[in-house]
Amino acid sequence: MADIDDLSRVIVEFYEKLSSWEHSVVRDQGMTLPQMHTLEILGVNQPLRMKELAQKMGVTTGTLTVQVDRLERAGMVRRRPHQEDRRSILVELTDTGRELFTEHHGLHEQLTRDITAGLTDEERDQLVDLLGRLTREF
Repeated sequence: MADIDDLSRVIVEFYEKLSSWEHSVVRDQGMTLPQMHTLEILGVNQPLRMKELAQKMGVTTGTLTVQVDRLERAGMVRRRPHQEDRRSILVELTDTGRELFTEHHGLHEQLTRDITAGLTDEERDQLVDLLGRLTREF
C-alpha cells in the first residue's frame, strides 16, 4: 500500500510533467496559459456569464475582465448582453477562438491517448472515476 509521501510525490510529478507539456504547447500557439484555459472552458461550456466563467476558472471577476479584454482584442472571444438578464454579459468564442480551442483540445486528446495507451478499458474507467473524485475535493 502506498503511503502519503509516495502518493504526494507521484501527484506532484504528474502535475509537473503535465504542466510542462501544457506550457510548451500554449507557448507554441502564442498564448498564455490563463488565456488558453479561458478558451478551453468556453469551448466546452459556451456561452457563459462573466461570473460563471470566473467561478469555473477560480479567479475573481476583476481578474477575468482583464483576461477577457485581451482575448477580445485578439479576436478570440466576444461579449454580448444576456437576453434574459440585462445586468449580465455573456462571453463566447469567436470563430477564431473556436478554431484554436478545437486545435488545442485535439492535442489534449492525443496526449490522453498516448499516456493511457498501456491501460485497459477497466483501468481507464477507474482513472476517470478517481480523478473525478479527487477533482471534486477541491
